[in-house]
Amino acid sequence: MKVNSRNKARMKKHLKIRQKISGTSSVPRLSIYKSHQNFYAQLIDDTKGVTLVSASTINDKEYSGNVKAAEKLGHEMGKKIKNLNIKEIVFDRSGYIYHGKVKSFAEAVRAEGVKF
Repeated sequence: MKVNSRNKARMKKHLKIRQKISGTSSVPRLSIYKSHQNFYAQLIDDTKGVTLVSASTINDKEYSGNVKAAEKLGHEMGKKIKNLNIKEIVFDRSGYIYHGKVKSFAEAVRAEGVKF
């Protein structure tokens, strides 16, 4: 019996998700990635293959991998998206379960007025 690692299973889920969703210039894709130490997010226009805006906790000295810091990053990302005059996006959770850090990040972006 072959057992996949948790990350390999997540990557398989991410491929299935990416076959169904794509970002355009009017409705870009918000993709996230979380490591054990940091949380990353980027807004991507898949038609041009360009990253419009990105944010991460890599330079945040207070980040300790918790939900509160992911929420803070979500508010920051929401403000950056609003500065680009983008009102609607497609959320790509990258195979992660919509729970904990991912959920608090997404709700913080929604609180800034971005729809998805």
